[in-house]
Amino acid sequence: MSKYEKIILKVLRGASDKNIPFDELCSLLEYLGFQVRIRGSHHIYYKDGIEEILNLQPKNSKAKPYQVKQVRNIILNYKLGGAGNV
Repeated sequence: MSKYEKIILKVLRGASDKNIPFDELCSLLEYLGFQVRIRGSHHIYYKDGIEEILNLQPKNSKAKPYQVKQVRNIILNYKLGGAGNV
């Protein structure tokens, strides 16, 4: 199982939204093909074919739980990263 598959599983489980490292979440989105624009602490992710724009900010070194939920919903709604197989 690859590093990114483990992160996807952790995000999709939803059991530890407040324990997802911010850097892992960012690298997962880049792995899934999102482009990033950074303005201060705001990391803005967007991708062709996906309506939603993700605006992520770290809380210490972790991702904010509601932002992890947004990422999970996008992965599930658009079937990214083999989410249908997980």
